[in-house]
Amino acid sequence: MTVETVYAALKAMRPPYALYEYDIHQMVKARLTEASLPYLHEAKIGTGCRIDYLVDNVGIEIKKGRPKPEELLRQLTRYAACEVITGLIVVTQRSVALPHNLCGKPTLSLVLSQLWGVALP
Repeated sequence: MTVETVYAALKAMRPPYALYEYDIHQMVKARLTEASLPYLHEAKIGTGCRIDYLVDNVGIEIKKGRPKPEELLRQLTRYAACEVITGLIVVTQRSVALPHNLCGKPTLSLVLSQLWGVALP
């Protein structure tokens, strides 16, 4: 499974404007299920590291609002250092600047506010 495959599945989401983090988790879960992508929720990937979703070896971290870049970067770097992870996707409501890869592993950002609009079949 590649990070691009999981990212493409998640891009099909059409979130409402106002969400709680729980709602984002449920949307991601529904989208992964619809795309027939097996996942683990709240997966332990290393000592002191639990990621929101693990799809094969692709980690998905969900953040409501606009997270603090330095804190998010520290967290993602810990996740990327885990052997099981081959790529990371960060799902946020608002844009946050992140490097394109961490520890040599691709890191993609999916900004929910950019997915608003009409979904065409």
